[in-house]
Amino acid sequence: MIEELPLTQWQGPFDAAVKARALEALESGSVLYFPQLPFRLLESETEFLDARVADGKAKNISLDHTTGKMQASSLTGERAVRLAALMERFGSSAATLVNDLLPYQNVERARTSFRPVQVKGRSYSKISDDRLLHIDAFPTRPMHGRRILRFFANVAPSSPRHWHVGQPFEEFARRFLPQVGPHLPGKSWLYEKLGVTRGKRSLYDELMLSLHDAGKLDSDFQSNSQHQNVIFAPGSCWLVFTDQVLHAALGGEFALEQTFHLDVAQMREPARAPIRVLERLSGKALA
Repeated sequence: MIEELPLTQWQGPFDAAVKARALEALESGSVLYFPQLPFRLLESETEFLDARVADGKAKNISLDHTTGKMQASSLTGERAVRLAALMERFGSSAATLVNDLLPYQNVERARTSFRPVQVKGRSYSKISDDRLLHIDAFPTRPMHGRRILRFFANVAPSSPRHWHVGQPFEEFARRFLPQVGPHLPGKSWLYEKLGVTRGKRSLYDELMLSLHDAGKLDSDFQSNSQHQNVIFAPGSCWLVFTDQVLHAALGGEFALEQTFHLDVAQMREPARAPIRVLERLSGKALA
């Protein structure tokens, strides 16, 4: 489930054997772990290692690199500008590494996030609680089968990031597919027209959201399903297809994250993508 890579730099060229190993591990559903690849804050940026930089309304501070707009931060003025610059520097570094390490073309860089608040002690509904094993599925942003690839950095001075990583995606899907009810005709069209979603959900999006919710709401699955305990040390980074790898964030603070999207056709083995697995299991086209 965890594949360690000895990278110490954020920019290639990287050894061909390392690149092949990274691609195989990633597409097969492992987490790529970079224990020797710290993202270093500038001395002037350490002041942002404070939970109070978040506004308390959202789990994460987010940055849209295309507009420079930052959301969910309590900061204003010059301090807000400097936090956004930190997040942009991280997002740009993560994009360089992903593009140099992996053979994918046309990888879309999506939002960058900063997660300054300790995971432990927060209170959420089960559906919103990321301390429960889950796959990522976006309620408002339909993916139509496109992959969700995420790069994380633990920038906490001393505290580790604690995850559980769960069973293979196909085993999870086989367990919960029979529990998923039929898709309501017109629901996706209505949500798009009302502005609930940014575009029309495909059958794939509806199914992934149903699987996400079913897994989180099943107490027996959460307590007894196969999983691995993972500790991401301070100063380490990791990369994972979060639409494929079941994961739960149990503890930690001060993490940066960059999301990427890419088409299934870019993969070396598209049959491993969640949409292809679900189409095979359900016997129908989903997007």
